[in-house]
Amino acid sequence: MSKFDEKLTEMLTPPVEALGFELIGIEFVRAGKHSTLRLYIDSPNGITVDDCADVSHQVSAVLDVEDPISTEYNLEVSSPGMDRPLFKEQHYLDIVGQEASVRLRVPMGNRRNFKGEVVSVENGVVKLKVDGEVFELVIGNIEKGNLVPNFK
Repeated sequence: MSKFDEKLTEMLTPPVEALGFELIGIEFVRAGKHSTLRLYIDSPNGITVDDCADVSHQVSAVLDVEDPISTEYNLEVSSPGMDRPLFKEQHYLDIVGQEASVRLRVPMGNRRNFKGEVVSVENGVVKLKVDGEVFELVIGNIEKGNLVPNFK
């Protein structure tokens, strides 16, 4: 997670938690005037559209006061969905035995993209079994990780 993402997460976690939700993670996609700040929230009871609207309203107020983003952007608040994004070590621990898709910031060998079973997670390293081979991926080098939904 970049320092900017860490700062935003630290700033936005309290208002999200005050409404009774967990801030799973954030993504800031830079695209000039079409940049997007995306928040993923969750709760044991799931997330409704009204929940997203409530969090959006609360977070917008904080962002207006703190003004951490100098460019124009759109705010999106979403549930994690079936292809749940994975931001923290705990997120990978929660899906041991399931399939994940991972893209690295810095390639490992000649490869940045991995898709396979999460075998274990320990000390900031995810062991991912891809086509019979186990790769050790440092969580700090993961640019994007998602759970791969199982429809079986």
